Amino acid sequence: MQTKKSFKQESYKVTGDWGRQSTFLQGQYPELTDDDLEFEEGKEGELIRRMEVRLNKKHDEVVNIIKKGQLQTL
Repeated sequence: MQTKKSFKQESYKVTGDWGRQSTFLQGQYPELTDDDLEFEEGKEGELIRRMEVRLNKKHDEVVNIIKKGQLQTL
């Protein structure tokens, strides 16, 4: 019998100035478009999914990228 691995994806809440953060992220990852980085409050999951696809990275990797961007723009 095959079992599925259960894991919890880290949820993330965008804080601070997303405009500055998205500009920083586009500088670090030029493949990200304005559409990829469009953010509506409470819809972090959609933002992360778009970034996962564009960057070909896993959820946790994208969350870490966003967190680093947040720290750089403080």
